Amino acid sequence: MTTADTIPGLLAAGAADAIAIGAPGRPSLTYQALRGLCRQTGTDLATAGIGRADRVAIVLPNGPEAATAFLAVASHAVAAPLNPSYKSDEFRFYLSDLGARAVICLAGTDSAARAVAAELGVAVLELSPDAAAAGAFSLDVPAGSPAAAEPLVPSCTALLLHTSGTTARPKIVPLAHANLAASARHIGATLRLGPGDICLNIMPLFHIHGLVAAVLASLAAGGTVVCAPGLQGFRFFSWLRDIKPTWYTAVPTMHQALLDLAPRFADSIRAAPLRFLRSSSASLPPAVMTALEAAFGVPVIEAYGMTEAAHQMASNPLPPAPRFPGSVGTAAGPDIAVIGPDGALLAAGATGEVVIRGPNVTKGYEANPAANAAAFHEGWFRTGDEGVIDASGYLRLTGRLKEIINRAGEKIAPIEVDNVLMEHPAVAQAVTFAMPSRTFGEDVAAAVVLRDGAAPDAEALRSFVAARLAPFKVPRTVVFVAEIPKGPTGKLQRVGLAERLGVRD
Repeated sequence: MTTADTIPGLLAAGAADAIAIGAPGRPSLTYQALRGLCRQTGTDLATAGIGRADRVAIVLPNGPEAATAFLAVASHAVAAPLNPSYKSDEFRFYLSDLGARAVICLAGTDSAARAVAAELGVAVLELSPDAAAAGAFSLDVPAGSPAAAEPLVPSCTALLLHTSGTTARPKIVPLAHANLAASARHIGATLRLGPGDICLNIMPLFHIHGLVAAVLASLAAGGTVVCAPGLQGFRFFSWLRDIKPTWYTAVPTMHQALLDLAPRFADSIRAAPLRFLRSSSASLPPAVMTALEAAFGVPVIEAYGMTEAAHQMASNPLPPAPRFPGSVGTAAGPDIAVIGPDGALLAAGATGEVVIRGPNVTKGYEANPAANAAAFHEGWFRTGDEGVIDASGYLRLTGRLKEIINRAGEKIAPIEVDNVLMEHPAVAQAVTFAMPSRTFGEDVAAAVVLRDGAAPDAEALRSFVAARLAPFKVPRTVVFVAEIPKGPTGKLQRVGLAERLGVRD
């Protein structure tokens, strides 16, 4: 590995006067300006006493500043983007668990992160956008003892993200510069990205999908990424017309929302020089893939990714190679195999647990030896997903071994919702589980046993959870039961609960 396997090394791929970052209706940021912004941010952080191993949480709305703040912080310290919609209790957990030295917030805005940071003694760094270019900003940092300069090498941690588990405590995934650089190049090679490509990003920039597939892969190829404020239905099609992107990447629910509007914006679609659409983070229904290709007139490339792999693991190839609805394609960077219950590698056509290994894969969860012992087997990382690889090397996912709820790519730990529900005075017992959803693939449901004398009130429970957790974690359906099914050891049974209770949307 060389310094090219770092975020600054990736940014060096772009020509100085080429456009790196854009945003709808704003001047663009060149590669030269982006590299300068990263250097200045490093100076600012060092002045505040923040060094290479220190963690800086980033709480910003979607847009170009979220992208450039990630790049700039990771070039000097360890970036930890967080969902700005989190509530106080969530920020309290994440900032504490990360051991954050500072949190970056948008100047002049209110955020629950501010009060929590003050409570925890975490410095708040005010970010003020610069109207001169998309993503340009200045940081107001408190004075501190200057941090000593430390060399940046590919093994340095660049990014920390939490991934939900089946326990109450989400796991921290550290991703090194080398992991991110490898994944960005894998995606660029799969999609044949180059300096002429423009990605329209509508993905959240506190998730691995948007950070790596849209931002880093574009910049590693010397291309442009235009960072929109998110998916905004009708505006998306005006962005297609005005920005003229060559591709965009999204989760299936976003694609479905755009597909519903597409017939009304045929002219805008024709005006965009799209080469392909990309879908990842959840299963894309084959019927939706077919309809998208008909509406947009370009291939839809479905990929398979996860945080621990710095996103991409497998992908369908671009034409003229074949792609198959219902398949996530072939290995696209790391090695992929399937193992049986005994850990032995299985032959093509056999169903088992999907495992991966490669330069993009994390070395292990932070401070969690039990999780690492369970996750790694003879050099392979166990994804927890079940699948089958055919004789041509195409992977089809057939189910998941974990109990995590996958709501359109948002991963939700059921026990976290359980714990909040159990805080309600009317609830005696609660178990959260995945329910089938036509819109999201899976959605959140909860079975609740009430205390004696309490009256069923599903909306009251939903409101109670909504006041404490992010919106995507709130149960769509609450079922009141006299008793929750238990296994032979007395454990509450989540798997199959939706079917047993007849719950679906």
